[in-house]
Amino acid sequence: LTGVMCNTAYSTQVSKSGYESGIFEVKKAENEQVVVEALLNPIMPIITEKEVILQPIYFEFNKSNITAEGAAELDKLVMVMNEYPNMVIFAKSHTDSRGSDKYNMNLSDRRAKATVQYLISKGIAKERISGQGFGESEPKVACKPCTEEEYAQNRRSEFLIVKK
Repeated sequence: LTGVMCNTAYSTQVSKSGYESGIFEVKKAENEQVVVEALLNPIMPIITEKEVILQPIYFEFNKSNITAEGAAELDKLVMVMNEYPNMVIFAKSHTDSRGSDKYNMNLSDRRAKATVQYLISKGIAKERISGQGFGESEPKVACKPCTEEEYAQNRRSEFLIVKK
């Protein structure tokens, strides 16, 4: 915060994608810098009978590489799979509706493979994780035309529980 009054208490709200937001007190101070340690708790995956629900793992348009945000979410899936050593997961990757059906099927397949490879690189046995691309065949948001946000929601991965 800049331009604040001395000897006045403030509170600030901090939020980050994938984390629970929090409100933190800023102590009164006179003519000195104040450091506020804002420790946020990660939003943990929801485990249902059918799937492990993470925060969305979005891919950049036309890309299949795992982003830093995606890696942070996939690390949570690794934690869940380590907690449930018999769990087997099937990763479904999806694209938005731009591009041809064939192109999108290939792109989503690369995304599914990148997701599987990431989990294997973190120590998950390859027998416990498989994946497949579904292209644009199962949109989360049915839209024509779509906004950028709707396109982004359709570029996603889902994690179905094959065996618990």
